[in-house]
Amino acid sequence: MSPKPLEPLAKKLMKGVIALELLGVLGAYGLFHTMDTSRDFRNTMNRRFPSILEVYYKSNEWAGIYGIRERDQEAWSAKQD
Repeated sequence: MSPKPLEPLAKKLMKGVIALELLGVLGAYGLFHTMDTSRDFRNTMNRRFPSILEVYYKSNEWAGIYGIRERDQEAWSAKQD
């Protein structure tokens, strides 16, 4: 049996995989952008998914942007008082 009947299936699967990867990248960018612009969203992430917020802080520190974590902690503790 020749492999030609499998070629269309392989192409469809490859297009599906590429589409899923693109959606994943866009979703990650959207999450990062929202965390970057909203302290309230970062507070929500801190309560629900602290490990994701930690990745956000670490990536900013790795990029040379320091102090976001400290400013957030100050704002959140002032809000609780």
